[in-house]
Amino acid sequence: MKAGEDARGARSEKPKKLGLCVLCGLPAAGKSTFARALSHRLRQESSWAVGVVAYDDVMPDSFLEEPSQWKSHRQELLKYLEYFFLAVINGCQMSAPPSRTEAMWEDFLTCLKDQDLISASALEAQSHYLVTKTAVSRPLLLILDDNFYYQNSLGFCQLFLECSLETCLQRNGQRPLPVPAKTIHLMGSKIEKPNPEKNAWEHNSLTIQSPACTSEARLKLTDLLLTALENPIKYVEENVEQKETDRIICSTNILHQADQTLRRIVSQTMKEAKGEQVFPYNLKLLAEELNKLKAEFLEDLRQGNKKYLCFQQTMDLSDVISFFHYEKDNIVRKYFSKQH
Repeated sequence: MKAGEDARGARSEKPKKLGLCVLCGLPAAGKSTFARALSHRLRQESSWAVGVVAYDDVMPDSFLEEPSQWKSHRQELLKYLEYFFLAVINGCQMSAPPSRTEAMWEDFLTCLKDQDLISASALEAQSHYLVTKTAVSRPLLLILDDNFYYQNSLGFCQLFLECSLETCLQRNGQRPLPVPAKTIHLMGSKIEKPNPEKNAWEHNSLTIQSPACTSEARLKLTDLLLTALENPIKYVEENVEQKETDRIICSTNILHQADQTLRRIVSQTMKEAKGEQVFPYNLKLLAEELNKLKAEFLEDLRQGNKKYLCFQQTMDLSDVISFFHYEKDNIVRKYFSKQH
């Protein structure tokens, strides 16, 4: 019997239990190690079907890419996940997206095959893939090792691995392919713990200290996962048109304020450079670099290219200024030693 037939049979008896656990935390906080351990335990103790999908496994060079390319590939992986979800929920074969990056798609398929969620078959020649009996006959939990977010009728929970910035930087430095330290610093300044009181969709959330996971924490985590599976969330559709209008108005206001503020920062920095008696030729180079940086930040805000502002979907003026000062100081250090 084919997996699709198994899925339809199982679905006719009772609703499919499908859960999503999003792992949040800084790079090198221990998310991947925790995800593998949790996956093994759930398979052994609860007989669940479990899949771990890590962005860095599918695109291992992701943090070396240009931010715009990183964003594009991340969205592409979300599309792959959607195709898999739909196949499981509807009890059908998983089809290949018509537009895809072949190497990335193959890595994604390998990830699912290695965890017995899809099976290799002759259907692959037609770009269709069978969802396994394991995936459709058992409660299925996907553990997403990244800040993914998928809206559907399924159980959702969030696990935040809390780890100090210093520890993450130390672990990261020992990796064969470390994430740029600047990236971890920027993420550390912006990342927030789940806040159920502020965000209703974060109601099923748990914070765990990394790397330790006590027996008490394990029990809380098991309860969290069971609650998510038993209580699928249905999201209320948003007024997309109004949301986009509000976004444009907000972006326009921030763009104008940012332009004025960044001009003042550049002007003040040049005055300080002259006070430090920087050579005229170096003053010219410094001015060119700072004005180029300002233009790129404004372009980020205007077009959403996210060259520098790539870790925040929405941000206020203070965010922009904070990021700008960080990049500006890196430039200033090349010309004089005073910190700003």
